Amino acid sequence: MTRSTVFAPFDLIEGDRSRGIVLVADHARRELPEEYGALGLPASEFERHIAYDIGVEAVTRELASLLGVPAVLANFSRLLIDPNRGEDDPTLIRQLYDGTIVPGNYPMPTEERERRLERFYRPYHDAVAAVIASVAQKSGRAPFIFSVHSFTPVMQGRARPWHVGVLWDLDDRAPHALIEALAADKDLVVGDNEPYDGALRGDTMFRHAIVNGFPHALIEIRQDLIADAKGALAWAERLAPIVDAINRRPDIQAVKMFGSRTGPL
Repeated sequence: MTRSTVFAPFDLIEGDRSRGIVLVADHARRELPEEYGALGLPASEFERHIAYDIGVEAVTRELASLLGVPAVLANFSRLLIDPNRGEDDPTLIRQLYDGTIVPGNYPMPTEERERRLERFYRPYHDAVAAVIASVAQKSGRAPFIFSVHSFTPVMQGRARPWHVGVLWDLDDRAPHALIEALAADKDLVVGDNEPYDGALRGDTMFRHAIVNGFPHALIEIRQDLIADAKGALAWAERLAPIVDAINRRPDIQAVKMFGSRTGPL
């Protein structure tokens, strides 16, 4: 981790907003503001997936460069507050995560919870919303929102067979095309709503894409495949032409309300 007395809750990568694509990376980094120390945890815990999505920052930066499009990355560790959860989600600030107790999150006074929302979570989402609005205005079309995540090869003792997964709710425009393109590589095991279900009320895709009818997809890449610079670049190079091709589809360039499996919008 790095420390700074001035902590920016997000990082913005500039790009051509007229292209109609926005990249987001909710769990790109593992940093904490100086006043939070290490939340009472040893440094080794910040090497694990509980602190951030390993490899995602590098993939997102490379992908943004290859496509020439803007990206928004959350700068804070998900252990501080998870930007890919709704404000009322019980896992927004975790006190226990994959066997690790987080002392700095217990107890969690209401005032501290609100402080983290105001200082980190909401500024990040405001930045995502602002970039999406700008891309919509510059491109004159519905922006295609592409969210980058990664997952562990093993969870709770179970090996995960997928190299990559595509998560989605009801809007199948981008996900089906993405799954089909990835599956064309017979060496890849591609998960459809694996290793997680893409219907999560209040998450980033729900908040910025689903309720607005914007085309979107969330990709999960297995962490061991992108843990180094070579792997991250290889995956960015694999994804760039696929994302570009999906973005050119006429059905992607329109607002369309699909709703959500989580309930009424």
